[in-house]
Amino acid sequence: MSNVKNWLAKYPEGTVTHDISIPEISLPQMLQQSVVKYSEHIATSFYGRTTSYKELYHYVVGFASSLQKQVSKGDRLAIMLPNCPQYVIAYYGTLLAGGIVTQINPMLVERELEYILKNSGSTAIVSFDALYPRVKAVQERTHVETVLTVSLHEEFTPDLPDLTFTHFLQSSDGNFTPIDIDPKHDVAVLQYTGGTTGRSKGAMLTHFNLMANTSQSFEFYQKEFQVGNDKCLTVIPIFHVFGMSVCMNLTLFCGSEIVMLPRFDLQEVLETIKREQPTVFPGVPTMYVAIANHPNAESYGIDSIRVCNSGSAPMPVEVMKAFEQKTGAKITEGYGLSEAAPVTHSNPPFSKRKPGTCGLGYPQTEYKVVDIATGTMECKPGELGELIIRGPQIMKGYWNMPEETENTIRDGWLLTGDIVSVDEEGYLSIVDRKKDMIIAGGFNIYPRDIEEVLYEHPVIQEAVVIGVPDEYRGETVKAFLVFKEGKQATEEELLEYCRANLSAYKVPTFFEIRDELPKTSVGKILRRALRDETVKQS
Repeated sequence: MSNVKNWLAKYPEGTVTHDISIPEISLPQMLQQSVVKYSEHIATSFYGRTTSYKELYHYVVGFASSLQKQVSKGDRLAIMLPNCPQYVIAYYGTLLAGGIVTQINPMLVERELEYILKNSGSTAIVSFDALYPRVKAVQERTHVETVLTVSLHEEFTPDLPDLTFTHFLQSSDGNFTPIDIDPKHDVAVLQYTGGTTGRSKGAMLTHFNLMANTSQSFEFYQKEFQVGNDKCLTVIPIFHVFGMSVCMNLTLFCGSEIVMLPRFDLQEVLETIKREQPTVFPGVPTMYVAIANHPNAESYGIDSIRVCNSGSAPMPVEVMKAFEQKTGAKITEGYGLSEAAPVTHSNPPFSKRKPGTCGLGYPQTEYKVVDIATGTMECKPGELGELIIRGPQIMKGYWNMPEETENTIRDGWLLTGDIVSVDEEGYLSIVDRKKDMIIAGGFNIYPRDIEEVLYEHPVIQEAVVIGVPDEYRGETVKAFLVFKEGKQATEEELLEYCRANLSAYKVPTFFEIRDELPKTSVGKILRRALRDETVKQS
């Protein structure tokens, strides 16, 4: 495969290898190995409360012991929590008991929560106590029999017969029957997609898929990590596939410390950085934007951060420059998706970095660009097409959706739906989602091209572009903007700037200035929400 030959040349001989050996073990076995090596090291830190690896595993076994009284191998347990130590315990305890974790965003409304619980067939749920009424409102229409509540402050007492997380752990008698897990076959996690192309789908990620992505990440970044000594600032939600794999699983694999925060609050993040001095900070562009624009960010010791992985959304080059200038850290932008556990590409820490690209393929990962129309012809370097990927991290399929699975995985290749190009050296550039492309007057317009230019404007903090209906052109361009604090620009000034920096057919017809843009719980700007809102208004 031509692309593979090109990018493999960037792997340094004798250190980082493409042909890694992935251990065929379950995630709990991986945790057990770390416990043996790093027994007294801190595993989790939450507002100053720390748990060692030895203590963490004690809680995991206790959770699994209690859970075994209620579930059998393959049963699903849903976790609907913000980042907290109980998340890690419930996640690994469920897997140790042979169960499957259904990850649920705590921001879901009742209708969305009911759909995932019913679709997954989850029989138990671990919920943040503030969301208890929401769970009880839908419970009778689902298969959920057991509800466990987690309190982050005062202990919450639900209506009987439901238990608190603490009481559930205390009910363990210590008896635990080991479960035989086939890592390549047995599903560990149901990771529900955002539903951007229709109803949400549960990507079945096996133990091997998740171990593969952990091993791939470690191999790729091995020279950057300080095994057993790093502190990973975990603000990205663990219920998101990026947070789960990069912040939780990879950090535990490395025997390092997960410094957890339940949400992104800029002041709280800066104070945590000052207190904890984290060395690793996986994030999304909006987080880096907020820190880079804080006038006193340097006074919080942000230069402790060495390694930054940006994912979930394209990283504007200007944002990258501003953050790196303030911290001295280097951001390596990557690419991934729920169906790939999630990471498939990253700018290499061991070779040339190309800002604006997603870098090179991970070890044991193949990728190519095929024509958008038929998906059968491989594109030449520089040509736009759809990205397809093959590797050990690719999901088993969608839960109870064989037709969707067949449409997404063909001959072992995952069809991503992303429009990309690959240069002569194999570096991947994401242009846009197929569905986000704007067709105006016969021209194909990719929102990211416009957004990159808008982010370079000195007064603009955030920007997102969508297509809106136009009688003459079919669609035209609308830009939603958030200005930096204390900054302003008129529509005429914005138009003049865009005309000077964009082809005429790409210049936005409409600008809408907002105080904030709608975002997912991860901080990814919700383009679809703006599109839906605009359609309703038209």
